[in-house]
Amino acid sequence: MTVSEAVVEGDWEYRRLQLPPGVSRRAAATQLSIHAEFAGWELSNVRLYSDGTRWVWLRRKRSARALPGLII
Repeated sequence: MTVSEAVVEGDWEYRRLQLPPGVSRRAAATQLSIHAEFAGWELSNVRLYSDGTRWVWLRRKRSARALPGLII
């Protein structure tokens, strides 16, 4: 999994993940569920390419307090 730097846009923080072709749909859903449950991320957009690569955009509301992040 490749993770990009977070981008802040207004009240939202966005982060892009690249999931390689060998990652199953179930494994991808599990990884994304963990990020949602423990770090407050929600799914914004997913693109599946013909080679099997998935680009996933996550977002979360910005907060005055620091949220713990699973994605570094």
